[in-house]
Amino acid sequence: MRHKSSHNHRGRPQKAPNHDGRKGVIPRIAANLFGFHAVSEAWINPQRHFHALYMTETTRAEFEPFLKDAQAAGLRRPPIQIVNKDVIDRALPRDTVHQGIAADTEPLEEIDLSDVMREIDQAGKGLLLMLDQVTDPHNVGAIMRSACAFGVKGIVMQSMNAPEIGGIIAKTACGAAEHIPLLYETNLTRAMDALKRDGFFIYGLDERGEVDIAKLNPAPKSVIVLGAEGAGLRRLLKENCDQLVSLPTTGRIKSLNVSNAAAVAVFAAIQKL
Repeated sequence: MRHKSSHNHRGRPQKAPNHDGRKGVIPRIAANLFGFHAVSEAWINPQRHFHALYMTETTRAEFEPFLKDAQAAGLRRPPIQIVNKDVIDRALPRDTVHQGIAADTEPLEEIDLSDVMREIDQAGKGLLLMLDQVTDPHNVGAIMRSACAFGVKGIVMQSMNAPEIGGIIAKTACGAAEHIPLLYETNLTRAMDALKRDGFFIYGLDERGEVDIAKLNPAPKSVIVLGAEGAGLRRLLKENCDQLVSLPTTGRIKSLNVSNAAAVAVFAAIQKL
């Protein structure tokens, strides 16, 4: 289970101070979630706890439908604070594209791989992704977005090498962070063994794979494993896959970014589940 929101009062927008008593001084706020889609999906997620929500006057009108949805669902939310863009700029890393909205939230509670496995067992079919040392938060966020769009049930990552699940991943995922779990495992090889014992078939995406993924007839319970760009799958994980599959290209560019490869592979596999 994930955290359920318990903050009081969803109230009317409030004007936050644009100075701290000294002329021209920009106030400091705390924010760890930003970007319109990331924040709006979090706002209507009953399992997300908010401490504060900040936005510009311009963004306020666009956000109105999400305010209504949250109120209709009876979600308890803090008052919105209207601030200048500079206030949000100062709270986030330099050159962050926040679209005039940011929030201070609690992270979502982690979900165990075993919980998702039981969910797939009950449904009789489902697809998981496993990422081997994919550490760029932009890639992880983009993979989450595609995986969520195509109905993947979860993304397995090694906890030691996973990027921090913060604002960059959530922003790149465009709201998918609220819907698809990241499943952290200490050892991916052991996680693969547990999945196999439960009847999952493990496909490793590799340029030397013997089967074109477009021609694959995946098992009802499947896992696609993707390695980091350049290095690809580590040897032990590759050897532990049930089958290696390839994603052949025919154009002048012979390789894909890992997030693009994930999107194509998931689309090809999910059609036949």
